[in-house]
Amino acid sequence: MEKMARAGLLIDRLAASAALAVAVVLTSCGEGSPGSTSPPQAETKTAALAETPTFSADSAYAYVERQVAFGHRVPNSIGHRQCGDYLIDQLESFGATVSVQEARVTAYDGTKLDIRNIFGAFNPRQKRRILLYAHWDTRPYADKDTVRTREPIDGANDGASGVGVLLELARIMGDSLPSVGVDIAFFDAEDYGEPEWLPNRDSDYTDWCLGSQYWARKPHVPGYRAKYGILLDMVGAKGAVFHREGTSMALAPTVVEKVWSTARLLGHADLFRNRVTPQTIDDNLFVSQLAGIPSANIVHYHLDTRMMGYFPFHHTHGDNMDAIDPEVLGKVGEVLTQVVYAE
Repeated sequence: MEKMARAGLLIDRLAASAALAVAVVLTSCGEGSPGSTSPPQAETKTAALAETPTFSADSAYAYVERQVAFGHRVPNSIGHRQCGDYLIDQLESFGATVSVQEARVTAYDGTKLDIRNIFGAFNPRQKRRILLYAHWDTRPYADKDTVRTREPIDGANDGASGVGVLLELARIMGDSLPSVGVDIAFFDAEDYGEPEWLPNRDSDYTDWCLGSQYWARKPHVPGYRAKYGILLDMVGAKGAVFHREGTSMALAPTVVEKVWSTARLLGHADLFRNRVTPQTIDDNLFVSQLAGIPSANIVHYHLDTRMMGYFPFHHTHGDNMDAIDPEVLGKVGEVLTQVVYAE
C-alpha cells in the first residue's frame, strides 16, 4: 500500500517537533520517492563492546518458521488466535511477566477486529526501561502481487521476522537478565490498511498500526514510560539493507545513532547504512508521538532507484520462508543484544 502526503499533515496533527518543518515524502506500508539525502554524520567515540550472551540466528529462524506454520495471522482468523496463544506461551516459558491487552478496533472498511497486544516484561521492578517491539499480524491482501491479490500473505518477513528476533532475545534474557528493564511488545493490526485496488483512496495514515495506536492512548501499564524504543519491521530477508528511516531520524535521532553505531562496532555496516529514507508510517510513529517514547525503526528499505522502497516481496505471496535469510536475522539480533546488554 502506498500512501503519500505532505509532511505537514502528519506533523501538525500529531504536534511534532520543529525538526520536521522540511517537506518530505511520507510513506505508509509502501514506497517512497527517490532523492533522499544523508545529513552529515557526527563523529562518534569508539566504545568497547559489552559482553553479551550469544544470539542464535538458527533459533530466530525457527521462531519465524513456527509463526508462518500457523498460516496467515490476520485478526479474527484461526491462525491469528493460535499464533497469539503461542507467543504468550513462549514469553511465559522464558520467565517474562506477560500482559495481554485485548481490544476491538475498527478497520478502514468498518470491519471490527478483535486484537491482542502482547507484552513480556523482564526485570519488571527496574524503573529504567527500554521498549522493543514488532507487529505480529499479517497483511489480509497480497495487493502488490499480480495473482491472488485478495488473499492474505504468509508475512514471513513483514511481521514474523521481527517477532522471531525478539523471541530469541527473550529466550536469552530468560537465562541472563540485563541490568536494564526490557519490555517486549508484539503489536497487533499493524497491516490492515486500505488495499491498493480501492478507487479514490482517501483515508489518512491512521488506518494503519491500529494496535500500537490503541496502546499509545491506553498503555497496558498506566503511566508506562521507557527511555527509548526500537521497532523491528522486515528484518530477515535476503539482500536486506537498513537505512536510517526518516520518521526515526526526525523524532528519535539519538536512538538511531545508538543502534547504527553499535552495528558499526559489530562490523555490520554492510547492513546498517547511513542514508536517510523518506518518512514511513509505522508503529514507531505512534509510539514516539502518542506515547512519548522516542523510537528507531529498523526496516528493510531500498534507496536504489532500480529498487525503491520496501523489500521486493512486500505485500505479495513471495513474502514466505524462501525470502528469509538466517544470517540477516542473526546480525540484527546481535545488534539488538549488544544495545540491551550495554545499557
